[in-house]
Amino acid sequence: MSLAPPTVFVFFNEIAIIEHLSRTAFERVLPRGLSLAGFTVLNHLIRLDHGRRAPAQIASALQVTRGAITGTLKRLESQGLVSIAPDPTDGRGKGVSVTAAGCAARDAAIAALDPVFAELLGSIAETDLQQLLPTLQRVRQILDAARD
Repeated sequence: MSLAPPTVFVFFNEIAIIEHLSRTAFERVLPRGLSLAGFTVLNHLIRLDHGRRAPAQIASALQVTRGAITGTLKRLESQGLVSIAPDPTDGRGKGVSVTAAGCAARDAAIAALDPVFAELLGSIAETDLQQLLPTLQRVRQILDAARD
């Protein structure tokens, strides 16, 4: 006999499926040369208005290894999307900031999703999505606080 899964499991399962489907759709429309990892870094820095962040801070926030973030940052820097410079307060450290080209690449990536968004909004009212946001944001805050 099988028991129905708890509501919280079903909730997170739905989020995982949505994440997978949305990631796949996004990867299909990303501007040439911009990976999902690269977009994630740009979006993180821009969304939170971080003028300058250490690579280790970015890795921690995105929950990836320092090695993974180093490779992503090198690719972004080679494309002129971020600037990496020595930290003026710590000679051993570095600071990462988004360039104007990085802001434009992030905006182009989001704009490329317009057809996907339009299709979704043809089936679900934007107000319905807005009503979900406070709960999703609270879940994110709880999980983020619990990861340290």
